[in-house]
Amino acid sequence: MALIALVGIGGATRVMEAGLACPDWPLCYGSLLPGRQMNLQVFLEWFHRLDAFVVGVGLLVLSAVSWWERRQLPAWLPPLSLACVLLVAVQGGLGALTVLQLLPSAVVTAHLLTALTLVALLSACHEGLRGDSFQGAPQSASALWSSATRATLVTALVAVLVQCLLGGLMASQWAAGRCISSGEACSWLLAHRLGARFAGALVLALAALLAWRRPTTRPLAGLAAVLVLAQIALGVFSLRLSLAMPGVTVAHQISAALLLAVLSSLTVRGWRIAPNLPEMSHG
Repeated sequence: MALIALVGIGGATRVMEAGLACPDWPLCYGSLLPGRQMNLQVFLEWFHRLDAFVVGVGLLVLSAVSWWERRQLPAWLPPLSLACVLLVAVQGGLGALTVLQLLPSAVVTAHLLTALTLVALLSACHEGLRGDSFQGAPQSASALWSSATRATLVTALVAVLVQCLLGGLMASQWAAGRCISSGEACSWLLAHRLGARFAGALVLALAALLAWRRPTTRPLAGLAAVLVLAQIALGVFSLRLSLAMPGVTVAHQISAALLLAVLSSLTVRGWRIAPNLPEMSHG
């Protein structure tokens, strides 16, 4: 949850134009707590860094414990936890560059994409640690369907991640606002809309198929459908309001992170089920 909060606070920092509220890094106005300079913008940037520190410490502890207890844990956990720590280090470096280089678009987008990749990896880690509780589904359909389902899960996950990349590129250049106000940079907004249609349709179709063919996935599949519909509605609402309500934009980014987490969990669940244990048949 701290990582989802980090994405949300990062989004709030951007829409409130608080990315440079602390002009130095890693301190803020040369101190751990800039009391005299504190206002909403400074608080957002300061708290964003604090949350990032908490996430980093948590992942360091996870990695250390997983390596220490590696004989009792799944073999994939220690290297995956180490990869998450390395991503956090990259994330911190990109965060520093956003301040020191005055918010360059490519660095801001990479900063967001790294955070979303971490969300997907930690969701996959959580699902993997749940064990093999979903491997007991009755057998009746063909193994070919299982392979097709897995491929569709991966495609949907990648499509949503690419859509987030498009959204990050659009946001870091303030393309939506420029398009609405002066008709500039509208190609980014158009690309984001087209990507949303493809990714949204794919996730909704996948959620319907999973709910029908794999009853054990119905809660997550239903949540994925709800999140993608909310994501579309928030995007439309944000544009109709001419980006005048920062809360709507931040909610749009948080729902994207949650959708990635759900799709990552579903993907791991699908690949965890053995090929000889395909979906339920409905006659």
